[in-house]
Amino acid sequence: MTIAIPRLDRSSAAERGLTVGDFLVPVAIGERLSTRVRHVILIALGAAVMAVSAQIVIPTLPVPFTGQTLGVLLVGGALGARRGAAALLLYLAIGAIGAPIYAEGKNLATMSGFTTGYLIGFVVAAAIVGRLAELGWDRRLPGAFIAMLTGTAVIYAIGVPWLKVTAGIPWSIAVSQGMTQFLAWDLAKAVVAAALFPLAWWMIGRRPDDR
Repeated sequence: MTIAIPRLDRSSAAERGLTVGDFLVPVAIGERLSTRVRHVILIALGAAVMAVSAQIVIPTLPVPFTGQTLGVLLVGGALGARRGAAALLLYLAIGAIGAPIYAEGKNLATMSGFTTGYLIGFVVAAAIVGRLAELGWDRRLPGAFIAMLTGTAVIYAIGVPWLKVTAGIPWSIAVSQGMTQFLAWDLAKAVVAAALFPLAWWMIGRRPDDR
């Protein structure tokens, strides 16, 4: 079974649940690939994006500044709910078997348990941002920005309580060290991600193949 890369009709893309990722593989290549193979390729690319974004690090304790949140937003928005979550699970699985692809070159064995909640949050956030993208929220800047803020909030909602419990610190310190100091950084990443998706859709709409 083969599948052709869908031609873009912006008015119906959201109705069909299409995301930017559905247009990443060129038509000449995509027509020769099965649906399952295309999904696997996109999921692997998503995990690779996460591995690269994790290497953007400003060390701080107990939680470092990293590019991972931006990676989560981009992967979720580009791949959609199921593929986005699968890409994050693949990323976590690779680190769990020992590959140094987490922030600061760590893997599951060498990282602090204090930040595990954020990793779990990454999977949930990718799924939620991906679902919003499937519904068309990423086609315009306001919707894209709300989707990215929602994903960021989900990461904090899981990561901060985990940090509080595992580190045995008061809520005020957990919120300060696990969220407040990162707000400006993560807001900037949400703005970048929100701007990229409408731009990507605009570029897709102008492709000769999709006319």
